[in-house]
Amino acid sequence: MTDRIQLLQAFDALLQPERFRDYGPNGLQVEGRLPVHKIVSGVTASRALIEAAIAAQADAIFVHHGLFWRGQDGRVTGWMKQRLALLLAHDINLYAYHLPLDAHPELGNNAQLAARLGLQAEARFGEQDLGFLGQRMDGGAFADAAALATHVQQALQRTVTVAGSPGKFIRKIAWCTGGAQGYFEAAIAAGADAFITGEISEPQAHYARECDVVFMACGHHASERYGAPAVAGHVAAQLGLVHEFIEIDNPA
Repeated sequence: MTDRIQLLQAFDALLQPERFRDYGPNGLQVEGRLPVHKIVSGVTASRALIEAAIAAQADAIFVHHGLFWRGQDGRVTGWMKQRLALLLAHDINLYAYHLPLDAHPELGNNAQLAARLGLQAEARFGEQDLGFLGQRMDGGAFADAAALATHVQQALQRTVTVAGSPGKFIRKIAWCTGGAQGYFEAAIAAGADAFITGEISEPQAHYARECDVVFMACGHHASERYGAPAVAGHVAAQLGLVHEFIEIDNPA
């Protein structure tokens, strides 16, 4: 039998949260029952995911976006009360790992996105080395930004937003999942021809045009669907637990 403490130790050993300066607490965010037989993984600890985990008879939930963030209102009201009430009433453990889950070189969000896009990382860049830089696994290139956009859309089943020259030849690609638009300048400095992330803000369109580097936003949720099930599935297999990934659709 595995318990919540052993599960926490396994996640911590794999993801090494002590290495990161993060925006919220990594690890066990809500304590539930001691014995753990089944883990449900998902992107965000939303009420819909918690309700689905209850229906799936999970003992633990593993997510990328937990409940608690630096600077948030600390009152337990509204949506926070509803989510916590469900977790506590059903005695379910909630584990959340943010930047450590992005960064893991094989199972993390960036590594798993690369695997789906057929990219191979050759270097890291940006704050805390969270950005990945590389090229296609087959050594080829994309004839232009439109070809890369089509490739990303087909792989993720998601429409992408593209800023920059549509005719740009693309060999070197940088990527960082989620809300990493702030890494664009570092990607440019690292020599990327294109940068893939989840979101775009107003300044990035100007940087893309002025620096002749393509910026591609494919959705925060869409770019971060893969790390949580990869890590939870790996740890579940290691400890002999049942694992189920539950996708909660999100247009963002």
